[in-house]
Amino acid sequence: MADRIHSIKRAQKESLLLREISQLFHQASLDDPRLSSLMISRVQLSPDKGTCKVLFYCPEGKEKFDELLGILILYKPSLRAAIAKRIASRYTPEMIFAFDNTYEKEQRIQELLDKIKE
Repeated sequence: MADRIHSIKRAQKESLLLREISQLFHQASLDDPRLSSLMISRVQLSPDKGTCKVLFYCPEGKEKFDELLGILILYKPSLRAAIAKRIASRYTPEMIFAFDNTYEKEQRIQELLDKIKE
């Protein structure tokens, strides 16, 4: 029962972080138009809630994301400070930015299923 409560609380915190990071990132992308092609797809909070992996999708692919990663890293301290002010939590998790290839995998699976149909 305790594990279930912890997983629910973690999911709630992930949802809150996703909303807050998305709003802050939207503001950052208005300041720097190079980031406008990136979309936050989801966040993953570590079991100890010390690390938050922010997964981005970029329609131009992973290569473009890798180009923009340096810019994202420059925004990381200010994003983390803003999140600390917005959420009521003892600790603000460390953020890690990564490319989310889930959409591309889904597209590939759909293509394979379409081939099987034919």
